[in-house]
Amino acid sequence: MSQEPHRSGFAALVGRPNAGKSTLTNALVGAKVAITSNKPQTTRHAIRGIRTRPLAQLVLVDTPGLHRPRSLLGERLNDLVRETLLGVDVIGFCVPADQRPGPGDRFIAEDLTQLRRARAVPVVAVATKSDTVSRERLAEHLVALDQLADWTEIVPCSAVRGDQVDEVADVLTSYLPVGPPLYPEGTVSDEPETVMIAELVREAALEGVRDELPHSLAVVVEEMTPRADRPAEKPMTDVRVHVFVERPSQKAIIIGRGGARLAQVGTTARHGIEALLGHRVYLDLHVKVAKDWQRDPKQLQRLGF
Repeated sequence: MSQEPHRSGFAALVGRPNAGKSTLTNALVGAKVAITSNKPQTTRHAIRGIRTRPLAQLVLVDTPGLHRPRSLLGERLNDLVRETLLGVDVIGFCVPADQRPGPGDRFIAEDLTQLRRARAVPVVAVATKSDTVSRERLAEHLVALDQLADWTEIVPCSAVRGDQVDEVADVLTSYLPVGPPLYPEGTVSDEPETVMIAELVREAALEGVRDELPHSLAVVVEEMTPRADRPAEKPMTDVRVHVFVERPSQKAIIIGRGGARLAQVGTTARHGIEALLGHRVYLDLHVKVAKDWQRDPKQLQRLGF
């Protein structure tokens, strides 16, 4: 009996902001590789998560949400998504089941239809957050999804509850080319540690803030230094991080009364960073104002966009 060939390749998850792409990426990988938040524009990089199985390696690219841009940052994030889509083997278009497909979804569906005409890449529509609606409402959502465009396949799933996550992986994997693994077994992401650390700080800073702040928040890891006086079996790393906002009023929100909020951000982020690095961390957080950085090309470049 002949064995199935090994498949490996790249799958991009796209969708409007807050469509459940990052949560699905983490569920597919089985580890936290993308930050999640109920705030739009949480993801700002094309994070790679890697799902390795005996006969397949699926490299997931969790892109920022495609949207009609209102700033230079928004334009650059859209450019990042479109550039990412040119280099993948299959696309998963995430549309949350708890909201009816709207103008944002149609905007992306048109983009994907044009892309499919330009290069015949399969696009699988994924109805995310299926656990949040009734079976009748989910059935209506799947019909509405089918009417948006001519998808290769449609799959409902709940990343939070784990429903149909393996089915989503199987469908995406079926469109990958035959080939050997691209990454060593056990690798869950190829993101540099500094990027992952900056994302963990930004995730912690986003919790409980007002809607206008997420777009104005950027995080840069300035320095990571192993503590020299620590024994090899008990290492510790000093991590210095700058959190940038656009206005003094936003700086006050992040710091909070008497620095209480920044202290909480630091505690939450430190736990995540220690889990990532596997040892203790001293996290030194500083909040700085970079006026209107989203619209300033020089500042965007300095902050990594």
